[in-house]
Amino acid sequence: MAAGTGTPGQVSGPRDADPATPFDPAVAHSARVYNYWLGGKDHYPADRRAGDAVKRHRPQVVAGVRANRSFLARAVRYLAGDCGIRQFLDIGTGLPAPDSTHEVAQRVAPDCAVAYADNDPLVLAYARALLTSDPQGSCGYIDADLRDPAAILAQASGTLDFTQPIAVLLLAVLHFIPDRDDPAEIVEVLARALAPGSYLVISHLTADFAPAQVAAAVRAYDAAVPTAVTARAHAEVTALFGGLPLVPPGVVPVHEWRPVAVGRLHQAADLYAGMARTPLGTLVSTTRLGLVIG
Repeated sequence: MAAGTGTPGQVSGPRDADPATPFDPAVAHSARVYNYWLGGKDHYPADRRAGDAVKRHRPQVVAGVRANRSFLARAVRYLAGDCGIRQFLDIGTGLPAPDSTHEVAQRVAPDCAVAYADNDPLVLAYARALLTSDPQGSCGYIDADLRDPAAILAQASGTLDFTQPIAVLLLAVLHFIPDRDDPAEIVEVLARALAPGSYLVISHLTADFAPAQVAAAVRAYDAAVPTAVTARAHAEVTALFGGLPLVPPGVVPVHEWRPVAVGRLHQAADLYAGMARTPLGTLVSTTRLGLVIG
């Protein structure tokens, strides 16, 4: 049904979700490279060359993206099931793949509402074509850049009710924001617009576990893909939560965040993951942020 349903090793090109969507198959694309590592089929030779160049330096990248996908499912099930969250804002959606946010959430509670946000026309074309909500719930699609969180929040209000708790998902996306664009400030703007009892979920590339190999892999990626990445250390990833109270076990390697099988051996994954909850109390007025919500 969605991208990513193919088995590893398939080399067919992406389906034409929208013939009007401009893209250059000769240039590697971050979402298609990720789809290649994930075992999907929506990629071109340039994407596979870029993905293979990274794998030569750090083969664990494949385990990392798959561990990140598994983390998404665990986090959403926990939020929809244990925490009763019924609204999700998934920023940096990527190409559709099995167990997308709305599918996981709506299996727990069919009335969940999900807003997907990305600024890539290719990703949005696929999302609109392939991500179909349960009739009891809803899905919205936002064309906005993460570096403009106010625009994301304003558009998300068409799908989500910001007077009620929302889970914001920033999975494997903040490492595309360089330090000069202040990713911590972006997260703070998003968090300040949320109702008490909302959640913030982050996964992020790190070089902590293999500094030299990951640095070489990042250089290979940046040489092939126009969107550069920044690996960050544990303290830097933790700081992105802005001091919000962390849900146990805190910021940990992605496969260690509430694993389904405790004690199971995992291949190394160069990602940290964590979740924080906005404190219960008075809702921060979004007018202070210059937003139009509601």
